[in-house]
Amino acid sequence: MATRLPSAPPILPGLAYIRPLGSGGFADVFLYEQDMPRRDVAVKVLPSDVRDADLRRMFNAEADVLARLSAHPAIVTVYQAGISADGRPYIVMENCPGSLARRYRLERIPVDEVLTIGVRMAGALESAHRAGVLHRDVKPSNILITTFGAPVLADFGISSSLARETADEMLAMSIPWSAPEVVAEHTAGTVASEVWSLGATVYSLLAGHSPFERRERGQNTKEQLRRRIARSTYTDIPRSDVPASLQRVLARAMTRDPAQRFASAGEFALALQRVQVELGGSPTPVELPDTQWAAPAAVVDFADDTLRGPARSRVEHAATRKTKPQTGVAGLARDEDTAISASSAGGPRPLVVVAIVTGSMVAAAVAVVSVLVATGVL
Repeated sequence: MATRLPSAPPILPGLAYIRPLGSGGFADVFLYEQDMPRRDVAVKVLPSDVRDADLRRMFNAEADVLARLSAHPAIVTVYQAGISADGRPYIVMENCPGSLARRYRLERIPVDEVLTIGVRMAGALESAHRAGVLHRDVKPSNILITTFGAPVLADFGISSSLARETADEMLAMSIPWSAPEVVAEHTAGTVASEVWSLGATVYSLLAGHSPFERRERGQNTKEQLRRRIARSTYTDIPRSDVPASLQRVLARAMTRDPAQRFASAGEFALALQRVQVELGGSPTPVELPDTQWAAPAAVVDFADDTLRGPARSRVEHAATRKTKPQTGVAGLARDEDTAISASSAGGPRPLVVVAIVTGSMVAAAVAVVSVLVATGVL
């Protein structure tokens, strides 16, 4: 996949540019200092030459979804969103200084920590599902770490409504963590496929690599990964400190038949909690919203590709950058896909630091970014 050069940081009112944080498949993330109140923030921006309606739609939906879910303690927080003076949509989010993008490949993460992360992410997904929203890109690089060391879910850039599933929704995916039915393009995403992806993510954090990835050079192309996932059979994680009960929980979450998986992310969380108790620890709370909070997902228009927010009247005069033309969402690889395919047998694989919306999915803009894996995403 041809790489895209990062765009220039936009001039934004009340924000002073500091440095870039990452460049993803279709957006760039920059660190800015907010003037009032004074704090560092992550700003996710679409390049000025993007005219693809699908990308605009995804960006708008991401801001709206985060605004809807931002109050959740395990979802990245959004502060605001708008259109820059040069016509570029942007989202201002909390700055998360870390992510799990590379850590799981570089160190052996303790089982108890992985269980805590798994329960918190399951709570975040269950809350999103109750609000009628699918994430559709659950993976290690989309779990950011806040300033206080808490994991938060970010990057709802290809999210969609549970009430809406059509062929045109099959736009992008991160193959290593996608369920068999998603890889086969039988569905754009369901609660069952999200359970699979979270199971595959927990597996990755424990194993140090994605579930169907091989260490040999040249053995992890996208097509090879697709074929392995299509005929997926769970393989135990080769760690003596991973109990058999946890292996069984992950095997059920990642079974090929969607009907045999946990019925919900919340049910998956309860299974992980039981393992925590078995290991002598205290169960991590599953943070779920009050029933009155889960209003209809109609507040998010997943078909909206219009330019919204401050300064939109100046958008028509936006300058374009001299770069290769965009080919649409379908032509964009997600985060680790390219990195895994190109990795070698020895040493950690280079992953892209991408803008990841982690924290509390807040009002109109993804409180994201810290780092998204070094290969493009979001």
